[in-house]
Amino acid sequence: MAVVRATSSDIDLMARLLRAEAEGEGRRGMLLVGNVGINRLRANCSDFKGLRTIPQMIYQEHAFEAVTHGYFYQRARETEKTLARRNINGERFWPAKFSLWYFKPPGDCPATWYNQPFVARYKSHCFYQPTAETCENVYNTF
Repeated sequence: MAVVRATSSDIDLMARLLRAEAEGEGRRGMLLVGNVGINRLRANCSDFKGLRTIPQMIYQEHAFEAVTHGYFYQRARETEKTLARRNINGERFWPAKFSLWYFKPPGDCPATWYNQPFVARYKSHCFYQPTAETCENVYNTF
């Protein structure tokens, strides 16, 4: 059962995001990116207050670099649609289980990002989850 409402066009959009942001990280890496997106929708805190739909989450200003590149705008593939459905249905994986941020630094992962603690690195991406003081909701969404 879905943890966020999603139309077929939302699934396509999410699939395109997963591929454009983390195709080089493999299926698990793409699922982790999706976890962060779904967390942003469900947590309703920090920079992500008021997000209610997948398009709002994806097109939020400065949220995902991929939307500024042409690769994001290619047709969704079935492989990534399957992964997007898994995210939408609530599958979560460490280190993105409670993360609201990730990025791909040129070197080591900083200890904090947006003043939130580093959780772990998965391949090239560093993941950061909020403290309970910053966003308790992210820990209560599932």
